[in-house]
Amino acid sequence: MSQDHAPGAIYLTEEDVVRLLPMTDAIEAVELAFRHLGAGGAVNRPRDRVAFRGGLFHFMAGADQTQGYLGYKAYGGFRGHWAGMMVTLYSTENGRVLAMMAANRLGQIRTGAASGVATRHLARVGPAVVGQLGTGYQGVTQLAAVATVREIHEVRVFSRNAERRERFAAEMGTQLGLTVRAVDTAEAAVSGVDIVNVITNSATPVLRGAWLAPGTHINAAGCNVISHREIDVETVRRADLVVADSVEQARREAGDLLPAVVRGVIAWDQVRELADIVAGNVIGRTIPDEITLFESQGVAVEDVTAAAVVYRRAVEQGLGTPLPF
Repeated sequence: MSQDHAPGAIYLTEEDVVRLLPMTDAIEAVELAFRHLGAGGAVNRPRDRVAFRGGLFHFMAGADQTQGYLGYKAYGGFRGHWAGMMVTLYSTENGRVLAMMAANRLGQIRTGAASGVATRHLARVGPAVVGQLGTGYQGVTQLAAVATVREIHEVRVFSRNAERRERFAAEMGTQLGLTVRAVDTAEAAVSGVDIVNVITNSATPVLRGAWLAPGTHINAAGCNVISHREIDVETVRRADLVVADSVEQARREAGDLLPAVVRGVIAWDQVRELADIVAGNVIGRTIPDEITLFESQGVAVEDVTAAAVVYRRAVEQGLGTPLPF
């Protein structure tokens, strides 16, 4: 579809996003974004935060010039809750607005998709046992994404609320057609597994490096606040390969990595970019027993390419509310 002949700008709802962006396609879109980023055909700008009384305003921008889209995501954070999360998508062909869309679900889906891409490139190949710490809103898509790129033998989940983890296990087991078990401790969830998802809002470590078996891949996706951390320094120490979706953004936000950097466990120039691994510029896992860590902050180019999929499908299906410009 030529953007010069596309209809006027449209608005898309959360329901439109969910309908038009299944996880399989979200993973392919995010992988394409990282491939273009690694090849120089896309750009990403780290998240900026503007403080106001009672909260923060968040702004992040990126462009996939190879596909012809650029855009930004903006949202408020007020007393611990997100508000007004929106993505605005533009054409790189002519600079005009193509779409505005509600982006809570878009963010949830693309965050899971990024962990799916990292798992595809960094985790061992073959049937896997997955351990997940965190059973909230973001935990749903983290598990769905990993199940999309790997054959899953079993899933063990833990969160502090016993009722919530039992409900999550039952619902996700039914949704994904997998054996999902709620367990009583974080250690029981991750000991001896192949893949670990850490997706909590904890300010202190919930994952201990001492629990990890050789060959484990970790997706740490729940923390993008420099003062908070989900994983301990030993997790970073044991990781043979540490990968970020954006090293520049991680330097601002990755509370998981900062203590390890301060203690000299790792230097920022040792952290690899997921884009370079996807594009083939950097080798990922080299042997089965390596421990790999993906530190996910959530970057704008993911939002742009995911939003582009939603926009194209909406136009094809005649969906969306016309905007007066």
